[in-house]
Amino acid sequence: MQKLIIATRASQLALWQAHFVKERIERDFPGIRVELEEITSRGDKILDKPLALVGGKGHFTKELEDEMLAGNAHLAVHSLKDVPTFIPEGLELAAITERQDQSDVLLSHRYASLEELPKGAIVGTTSLRRRMQLLQRRPDLRVRDLRGNVNTRLRKLAEGQYDAIILAYIGLARLDLLREIPHVQRLEWMIPPMGQAALGIEIVADNDEVRRIAMSLDDPDTHLCTDIEREFIAAIGAGCSAPVAVNACIEGETIDLRAMLGYPDGTEVLYEEWTLPRSEAEGAGDRLAKKMIAEGALELLAEAEKIAFKDERPERL
Repeated sequence: MQKLIIATRASQLALWQAHFVKERIERDFPGIRVELEEITSRGDKILDKPLALVGGKGHFTKELEDEMLAGNAHLAVHSLKDVPTFIPEGLELAAITERQDQSDVLLSHRYASLEELPKGAIVGTTSLRRRMQLLQRRPDLRVRDLRGNVNTRLRKLAEGQYDAIILAYIGLARLDLLREIPHVQRLEWMIPPMGQAALGIEIVADNDEVRRIAMSLDDPDTHLCTDIEREFIAAIGAGCSAPVAVNACIEGETIDLRAMLGYPDGTEVLYEEWTLPRSEAEGAGDRLAKKMIAEGALELLAEAEKIAFKDERPERL
């Protein structure tokens, strides 16, 4: 193979991620020329509505997958948290890169921490998962939806449209944007979403050479943890309208696994935390999902689906 084409979203963060993968491949396979195919995904075009109302995370991956299936690209680089648990026939999620800092961070120009936010302060977030966990801890806050690319969100914060906003640390760090924010607080207690801070490398399934290249990017520990998280999400049947958090971390031969789901306003939640040996990792996500289902998770999620964005007009697009 002399040339490899990577499909990527055209957003600033996605291009950073694609260039990161491009440089790794060119370093490890010096005989291969790597080109980027930039695509504006549907999720990047619809910026005035919550993702839960326009089809969710698949809108960040579909166009890239279509390019691969059409033979126009060999692999795609995704933020793993945006990749649905269902992979289309003919494609394969071949590799997961080493996961970095998974923290969510509270950003503000006026207040140093969540604890300092006054009653009724306006907090912006795109995520029902964050909304659930935030309001469980601070039910007195007002949470408003926040869309747009990272720079747009930071501009809205600077303009005073929000007292604070919550974003993933990793995207801000990769784009060197943290230094522009006066107050940054890591929310260590907030459980991340499936796959946060890892990149998913999706390939055309019948290309063994591309699979070999993709596998050079794989981190086994991250792959194991994110497989558990994705297994949990698939087993629980959680879509983007369901506030669900799940995270697995490896410390030596031990896996720490946490999951939370419930109402977007944080009034009703289920929480589980497991510690298990690495030898019991297989099927752990499915076992955890079954335990939470036995405790009423499906009924809780069904009600959460009804009340999520109840003041918005759902659009089936």
